[in-house]
Amino acid sequence: METVILAVVIAVVVLGVLGGLVVGSRRKKSLPPPPPTAPDITAPPAEPHVGDEAETPRDEPRRTIEEVDLPDGGSTGTAVEEPPVVEVPELEIPEPTEGRLIRLRARLSRSQNALGKGLLTLLSREHLDEDTWEEIEDTLLTADVGVQPTQELVERLRERVRVLGTRTPEELRSLLREELLKLVGTDVDRTVKTEPEERKPGIVMVVGVNGTGKTTTTGKLARVLVADGRTVVLGAADTFRAAAADQLQTWGERVGAHTVRGPEAGDPASVAFDAVKEGKEMGVDVVLIDTAGRLHTKTGLMDELGKVKRVVEKHAPLDEVLLVLDATTGQNGLVQARVFAEVVNITGIVLTKLDGTAKGGIVVAVQRELGVPVKLIGLGEGADDLAPFEPEAFVDALIGD
Repeated sequence: METVILAVVIAVVVLGVLGGLVVGSRRKKSLPPPPPTAPDITAPPAEPHVGDEAETPRDEPRRTIEEVDLPDGGSTGTAVEEPPVVEVPELEIPEPTEGRLIRLRARLSRSQNALGKGLLTLLSREHLDEDTWEEIEDTLLTADVGVQPTQELVERLRERVRVLGTRTPEELRSLLREELLKLVGTDVDRTVKTEPEERKPGIVMVVGVNGTGKTTTTGKLARVLVADGRTVVLGAADTFRAAAADQLQTWGERVGAHTVRGPEAGDPASVAFDAVKEGKEMGVDVVLIDTAGRLHTKTGLMDELGKVKRVVEKHAPLDEVLLVLDATTGQNGLVQARVFAEVVNITGIVLTKLDGTAKGGIVVAVQRELGVPVKLIGLGEGADDLAPFEPEAFVDALIGD
């Protein structure tokens, strides 16, 4: 019996081992990959033939023509760039000289009458002792009248006050006006010479140190001449200062004046020569030559200014050489004036920046120093703030109402 049971157990064990071997061998065999499935590709619509419909209409929302955004200008083509338009500057009509003088008198009166009021206050004192006369001298010297002119004016005032005796405000104002007019000078020809009798054009050269407003003054003088009905050519002989020629040309374009210029750092004498030549060919009335600002302490620069003058005079003599001075520089301006007068024959003076200072006495001092009249004055930054110098208007502005 036991033998039968043992045989059955052995048979079960053998069957279990054989079943495990069969299962293991099946796992080791790789199953073949499943067959690939074809991708779902949508073929593109066929190109329409002549007479065929392009494609089957689709069901999609449609927009009316009002709902469709059109490009600006209603054109679907490529925008073509327009060529840049060169703007021609609009010509300005300069203010007539007469109207300009009326306005400048009022401005001069507001800024310059400190000198006159100070003198009238001192002269109105009941007792004019030595201390008072010294104060009068100090007032005149502070206003840059100069030592010699101050002494002459004080001596005349002392004599006339002593003879006059009683002094009403009206009498004092009249007295001071007469003496100041004598000092400034009323019998001097202050006309800017631009109309030579036997030829055209008139030739004017403008000189001065840097910072006095020389180029600006040249441009403003062109406006004065155009306002008086003259034709003008500008010569940009300041070839050393950056943008000086551009500045002068801008002034000229505003009033229709032609500008002759050369290369930067070029020969200024050559530019001046060409300006006069073109002015003669064009038949204009006046040629204005703006020269480079010169340091009166630099001998070489001043010699070159003399060369410009000599080259220009190969065409014709200069009718005017205007020296531009800053009215605020006082006695330093007189030093500049002396040196320039030695190099070129100064015929007239232009005082700029006379609106912001009470030192109007520089008019007297510079005329006495050079023996040359002040012909033009600048009273502001405006384009028409340059006017002929009138002694009566100047003195009236100094004294005030």
